[in-house]
Amino acid sequence: MSEQNTHTEENIDNAAAPETAEADAQEQAVPPTYEELQARVEELEGMLKDEQLRSLANEQNLRRRHVEEIQSAHKFAGQKFATEMLPVKDYLEMALLDQSGNFDALKMGVQMTLTELQKAFDNTQITEITPQAGEKLDPHRHQAMQAVESEQEPNTIVSVMKKGYALNERVLRPAMVVVAKTTEE
Repeated sequence: MSEQNTHTEENIDNAAAPETAEADAQEQAVPPTYEELQARVEELEGMLKDEQLRSLANEQNLRRRHVEEIQSAHKFAGQKFATEMLPVKDYLEMALLDQSGNFDALKMGVQMTLTELQKAFDNTQITEITPQAGEKLDPHRHQAMQAVESEQEPNTIVSVMKKGYALNERVLRPAMVVVAKTTEE
């Protein structure tokens, strides 16, 4: 009997279903009023404005953080090199304080200071530009300070007056060199 009751309930539900569907269709068929539409438009505009404000605030925060990061990078760019230079300064101060008059000790102190400076250069990727006699002049890495008559080919390096230096392949100071010019006979 319970099966009959179940079938009967289904038939009742099925009979009620068309009425409900018909009522829903009638509700959907009634167009919203102007006031309802206006309220919905205002609600959507409010949501859009809120989203725009959030996006604008997010963009401003990103810009501010970016500017702060750039300022920080500029401010502390030399920090590694400065840290490497502290022992060099210490050694130079110790050398100046030495009153012993011992030339060998002073020379050893200067050598230790130079060694420490070279370590600082190595750790910060500062390399020497040391051209050799006979090399062609490279205007990107060398600066001709003087031209002398020589049997060497013109525009080749005769001697180095001062070494040059580069930081990560970027020239800090070109090597100052003497170059050959053609001999006038």
